[in-house]
Amino acid sequence: MKIRVGIAVGPGPVQEALREVVEEDPGRELAWTAPGPSEAASWCAHDTPDLLLLGLDERSVEATRRILAVSPTTILIVAAADSADTGRVFDVLASGARDVVEPPRRRPGGLLENEAPVRAKLALLARLAAPAASALPARTGRAEAPPAFPPLVAVGASTGGPGAVGSLLAALPADLGAPIVVVQHLDDPFVKGLAGWLASRSGRSVRTAVGGERPRPGDVLLAGTSAHLVVAENGTLAYTPEPRECPYRPSVDAFFSSAARSWPGKGVAVLLTGMGRDGAEGLLACRSAGWLTIAQDEKTSVLYGMPRAAREIGAASEVLPLPDIAPAVARRVREERSRTRESGGIG
Repeated sequence: MKIRVGIAVGPGPVQEALREVVEEDPGRELAWTAPGPSEAASWCAHDTPDLLLLGLDERSVEATRRILAVSPTTILIVAAADSADTGRVFDVLASGARDVVEPPRRRPGGLLENEAPVRAKLALLARLAAPAASALPARTGRAEAPPAFPPLVAVGASTGGPGAVGSLLAALPADLGAPIVVVQHLDDPFVKGLAGWLASRSGRSVRTAVGGERPRPGDVLLAGTSAHLVVAENGTLAYTPEPRECPYRPSVDAFFSSAARSWPGKGVAVLLTGMGRDGAEGLLACRSAGWLTIAQDEKTSVLYGMPRAAREIGAASEVLPLPDIAPAVARRVREERSRTRESGGIG
């Protein structure tokens, strides 16, 4: 079955390059080409494609909202990572766009460059219906936490994630007393911009995670590359290409599962809005390790794929609307810290 692709990027070299990439694969067909985001909303209402490549301008946020309200489809933003409008990318992602990709460019002589990311995103669409790579199970019989390790708050998100993560961070108490690590499906060139966008929305300092560092209370760390962020056995963070076959990058399953195995203490794992199944198996590993596991509810999710998958396999100990997640996280962190203090651990 062919994937029908719509293009809503203004006429010019980028539109022509996108048409070429779409039409080169026999598994895809071009549904239509709209002059821009505003026109795309009307065109989708009459002929909804499986995938929409949406250009970035001042109309993109409203167009995304209109499209998803009337004729839901998978929206990929096409934008340069070094554009002055980078902040708008995350506004569109918060409105429900699936992902963002840099545009292909035409070299002198007519050859395309930078077309591989677009091809990869188009191929990913076909793979999203398949389950993500299974997460490694949590170890049993793990030792109690050493005193130096506070509870860890692990957050995973995809479609609609920037808005949900920003709301969650803003609602958590400033003196939470736990490190927060966020894994959001996003390509490398846009991660730094997302960290700044989340900081502006939440009033917190947000930065990309560095391999080899140990998360500490007060940290808000964001997976910084499309390689998978994991917790190593000594409780530090690391990046790894494995599992290579996993279509979700960076993988929430990979991070949650590694945290359940290797973080020397309990914590809270939160799975927010997103397409597919990534994070469900990892959330189950966290629950099996004694963590509080929370999945966002359907009503407040932009796309109820990942949280639904977690609920279906019994991975979520609580299913909550977005506004109720921060109080639940704060309550469990306080309980864990109090328990640790009573046993002579962290202060």
